[in-house]
Amino acid sequence: MSKTVFVTGATGLLGRQVLRAFDKSGWTAAGSGVSRARPPSILRIDLEDQNAIDSVLDEINIFLALYLHVLMAYVGAANRFPDKCDADPDGTRALNIAATRHVAQAANFRSIFLIYISTDYVFSGKPGEAPYEAHAIPNPTSLYGQTKLAGEEAVLEVCGNAGMGIVLRVPVLYGHSETNTESAVNVLVDAVWKVQEKDAHVSMDDWSLRYPTNTEDVARVLVDLASKYLVADEARLAMPKVLQFSSEQRFTKFQLCQRFAEILSLPLDGMSATGEDKKATVPRPYDTHLSTRLLKELGVDTWTQDFGDWWCVAQTAFDLLPTD
Repeated sequence: MSKTVFVTGATGLLGRQVLRAFDKSGWTAAGSGVSRARPPSILRIDLEDQNAIDSVLDEINIFLALYLHVLMAYVGAANRFPDKCDADPDGTRALNIAATRHVAQAANFRSIFLIYISTDYVFSGKPGEAPYEAHAIPNPTSLYGQTKLAGEEAVLEVCGNAGMGIVLRVPVLYGHSETNTESAVNVLVDAVWKVQEKDAHVSMDDWSLRYPTNTEDVARVLVDLASKYLVADEARLAMPKVLQFSSEQRFTKFQLCQRFAEILSLPLDGMSATGEDKKATVPRPYDTHLSTRLLKELGVDTWTQDFGDWWCVAQTAFDLLPTD
């Protein structure tokens, strides 16, 4: 039976790896993007354009002679940077909530199974609460987390009861990027290079805990989930609807910069560690570590690449150069 996946946000940091992983696993893989779209494999679609979403999903179903094994991975394009979300609250809500609801409705109407990518920022991250189980009560402290939670609720409301949609929460991601600014982890490479300049100084958070997870590992998990859920048919109704994936390696941003400096053999004299910023306009969680227990119970491999090992290899691929 044919297996097809349509990946929104396919030109982004995670979407590129998701598209590649499904393609390597024998799926017919297509996707959408906006500024970096490359038709015909990656269509130029604004996710806020309901007619465009309806049209492309209709074309996918016609191509497959209707309702074979079809998956839609809603990777993005969500506004994932909390500060940028606060700067454009209306745009954030339109993309993270309204567009998500329509995508869920469009997929559900056409019997297309939907996997929605969410975030660990749906939790408050207060000291002592982590690790969070998938069933833990969310309590986001930022607009970003609030809108992603609302997106989760929209997907589960529209698709969950029919067993046609699930949520996968992930933490901060890193991986091969077109620019370091695509990732809140990769961009720290620029900070390390910045302090090599004469008289340069950068302050870096050494309070909040992060669990950077590689996009290749997330993509692998998505392929595994798709295979398990699509063959389950009616049994999907009894399977978990909210799942979580994360690396177990823990760092602060300052510790990540230290690791990059070690790999690059660069000094870090111009960087100073800072504690909790109690005056921050956007509250930052302390620890939002996600439990992967439900994935393990499903038999999904939760192994993740070692952060330092991956970057040592990436150095030869120029991923540790500063962004121009």
